[in-house]
Amino acid sequence: MAKIAKAEQEEPLEKKLWKAADKLRKNMDAAEYKHVALGLIFLKYISDAFEELYNKLKDGKGEFQGADAEDKNEYTAEKVFYVPPSARWTWLQGRAKLPTIGKDIDDAMDAIEKDNASLKGVLPKVYAQEKLDKASLGGLVDLVSTATLGTKEAQSKDLLGRVFEYFLGEFALAEGKKGGQFYTPASVVKLLVEMLEPYEGRVFDPCCGSGGMFVQSEKFIKYHQDHYKQNNGKKLSLNPADHISIYGQESNQTTWRLAKMNLAIRGIDSSNVKWNNEGSFLNDAHKDLKADYIIANPPFNDSDWSGELLQKDARWAYGLPPAGNANYAWIQHFLYHMSANGQAGFVLSKGSLTTKTSNEGEIRKALIENDLIDCIVNLPSKLFLNTQIPACLWFLKRNKQKRKKEILFIDARNLGFLKNRKNLDFTDEDIAKVADTYHNWKITDEAYADIQGFCKSVNIEEVKALNYVVTPGRFVGLPDDEDDFNFEERFTSLKAELEKQIAEEAELNKQIAINLSKIKYEPAK
Repeated sequence: MAKIAKAEQEEPLEKKLWKAADKLRKNMDAAEYKHVALGLIFLKYISDAFEELYNKLKDGKGEFQGADAEDKNEYTAEKVFYVPPSARWTWLQGRAKLPTIGKDIDDAMDAIEKDNASLKGVLPKVYAQEKLDKASLGGLVDLVSTATLGTKEAQSKDLLGRVFEYFLGEFALAEGKKGGQFYTPASVVKLLVEMLEPYEGRVFDPCCGSGGMFVQSEKFIKYHQDHYKQNNGKKLSLNPADHISIYGQESNQTTWRLAKMNLAIRGIDSSNVKWNNEGSFLNDAHKDLKADYIIANPPFNDSDWSGELLQKDARWAYGLPPAGNANYAWIQHFLYHMSANGQAGFVLSKGSLTTKTSNEGEIRKALIENDLIDCIVNLPSKLFLNTQIPACLWFLKRNKQKRKKEILFIDARNLGFLKNRKNLDFTDEDIAKVADTYHNWKITDEAYADIQGFCKSVNIEEVKALNYVVTPGRFVGLPDDEDDFNFEERFTSLKAELEKQIAEEAELNKQIAINLSKIKYEPAK
C-alpha cells in the first residue's frame, strides 16, 4: 500500500490533472471539451500571474512603492495580462457551485479580452451552453484550482507548458483522426527543429495548428543559450524574441485560438499568426514573406485544397500540382516563401517520395535537378496519433554552400519505442542520432560516414538513375545484421514452430472431443 501511495504522490501534475479532468468530461465529445478544459487552464495561468504581481503592487515595497495595483499599465510593463475583478480566479472559484458558473466564466473571458488587445477574439466562450453539465464544470474549476500555474516559480518550471502540451496530446488521441489537425507529436516537432536549428531569423508555419513548431523553436534557443553559457562562460540574450520572429497561418478558427493561447502562456508574440477560413492556398496571409526557416506538418494527401482554382498560380515554379493531392502544392508553397538562403523541414506522407501521378514525378525531378532537396528521413510507423499513413521528413535548402548536388538519406524506421499499444515515440537519443548525422554530414566528410542500413550521402546522378525516386531504403540498404540473415535457418525455425502449434491444437481438439462425449444427453421435456 505504501508503494502505491508513493507512486500516486510522484505522478506528474499534468497526468494527475488529465485523469481527473477526463472523468469530469462524462459524455461530452473530446473535440468540444478540449476548449472547455484548456480555456480554464489558460484562465488559471493568467490569473495566477496577475495575482502574484497584484499582491506586490498592493504591498508597495521596494520598486513597487507608490504603485497602483489596479493600473493596467503596471501589468503591461511587466508583460502580465491584466485581469479585471470579475474574472479573477478567486472570485470564480467562489461561484463554482452556483448554476450560473458557465455564464460567469464566459463573462470573465469577455472582460479579459476587452482589457488585453492581444487576446481579442481568442478566448473560448463555451461555458454557458446547456449541454455542459454545470456540476461537472464546477468540479473542473475546483480541480484546476489545485494547480499553481502562473507564478514566477511555476513559470520557471514551465508547469503550464507541460500541462498544455500533455492535454493537447491526450485530446488528439481521444479525438482520433481529426485530432491530428491541431497536434503534431512532440518528438517529431523536436526532431524537425533540432535538424533545422532556427537560431536566428523568420520562422514560418503556414498550417500551424496549435503552434507546436513555434513553441519548440523557442525552447531550442533557450536550451542552447544555457549550453552556450556552460561552454563559453557567458550567456546569449535571454529573450528568444531577440533572435527569431514567428509567422503563421491556420484555417481552423478554434485551432487558431489554441495556438494563440499556447503562445501567449509562453510570452511569445503571436501578432503575425493569422487566421482566415480560406487557408494558405486561396488566401495567403503572408504573401510577401520570405522566411529563413519553414517548419510544418501539412494535412497528408489533402484532396480538398481548391487546386482547380489555382491552375495559373505563380507559386507553381516547378510544375502544376494535381488538383486531387496537395502534397506538391505544399512543397512549392514552402519554396515560394523561402528566403535566398532559406531552409525548410516538413512532414509529408511517404507516398510523396515515389509518386508519379499527375505531374508529381516531374515536379520532384525539377526539385532534384535544381539541387533543392537536402535530406530525406524515413519515419517509423505509429508515430502519429491521427493516421496510419507512413510518413517522412523532407528538408529543402536554397543556395547550398556545401554538399552541392548531394542528398542525405536517413532511414529511421528502426528507431523509437512503443509508449502504448498503438503509438510509438522517439527518445532524446533517437532524435540526437538523426540530427547529429545530418549536422555532421553538412560539416565535412571527416565528420560524417555512411552507415549501412541507416544513412547514405548520394549524388543526384545516382538518384536520376533510380528514376528520381527518393525513398531512403533504396539507397541506404539493409543493416549489417540483416545482411547476414540466414534464410534457411530462419525457415527451419519457423517450420518447427508451426508444426508444434498444429500438434498442440490437434491435442486440444482431441481433449474437447473426449469431454463432449462424456456429457450425458437429456432430451428437452
